[in-house]
Amino acid sequence: MHLEPIELNRRTVSEIAGSISIACWVVVFAPQIYENFRRKSSDGLSLMFIILWLIGDIFNIVGAIMQNLLPTMIILAAYYTVADIILWFQCIWYNKNNANKKPSLNRTNNTTHINSTNIQSKITSNSENDTYDGDIVENTTECEPMLTGDSIEHHSSAMRRHADTPTKTPEMEDIESRTTKAKKKENYINDLFIVTVVMFAGFLSWYISYCNNTDSRKSPKTPPSLGDSEKMNILAQIFGYLSAVLYLGSRIPQILLNFKRKSCEGVSLLFFLFACLGNINFILSVLAVSVSKKYLLVNASWLIGSAGTLLLDMTIFAQFFIYTHSKDS
Repeated sequence: MHLEPIELNRRTVSEIAGSISIACWVVVFAPQIYENFRRKSSDGLSLMFIILWLIGDIFNIVGAIMQNLLPTMIILAAYYTVADIILWFQCIWYNKNNANKKPSLNRTNNTTHINSTNIQSKITSNSENDTYDGDIVENTTECEPMLTGDSIEHHSSAMRRHADTPTKTPEMEDIESRTTKAKKKENYINDLFIVTVVMFAGFLSWYISYCNNTDSRKSPKTPPSLGDSEKMNILAQIFGYLSAVLYLGSRIPQILLNFKRKSCEGVSLLFFLFACLGNINFILSVLAVSVSKKYLLVNASWLIGSAGTLLLDMTIFAQFFIYTHSKDS
């Protein structure tokens, strides 16, 4: 392979943006899948968000096939569907496990409450049954145990935890605050590094193909990532618009869940960051080819879906920073 100088024109800009978009979409689900696996919980994700996204990807596959898009795009759409199913399975699995744990916790709390009530009633009963005759005190229930072994152990462990809990001084709080800020800064740097690597990988994959196909660059045909034909397929357009509506609707439950919890804990920032970058580069790859009316109509459903979800993802980004700042304050 010989290194070739890059000739910037509409086609190369479209191809570069398209390649970076594909690279972002390939890894978009990995951060959230890992986050769920690490926390053994998916409570930060809205199940309806995943379901709507999954249905949207299914319509996307059908529309892409009927509109004669590049096989790579169809494979990516199928990959999105598989990743959606993995996220959906995680939500079902972890929610089921957490639901199974809650009853046992409730039973423990009820048992503790009952033991405490029994202890208090016994104390009251003993006080009422005590008879005083000079210096002699007779307790009719002095042989009845006041505390069970479990209650004593629970009380002792609680006292030990209270005794072992150190009182935080202002110096300790200052050190803890600086440590938290340093950790967050490190996380942001790591995220920036990951994003840079993924985008560079997308550009590098395009450049290798660019150097190996010098002859094909001379032909003025439309970049294959956008399809080889501008012929309107009505049924494909219907599926495209359905997927756009579902993509837009999928963000609403997640935004509402974040607002209700006043937190984005459990949601991967990289998940939505790669989604935003993927949509931005996809829109750029489409508009770089042409802005003619016919061309935009053919790609309107995909443009609306990408642009709309991009705006809603920006809302989720705003929630990340607002709730993080509020928590730090």
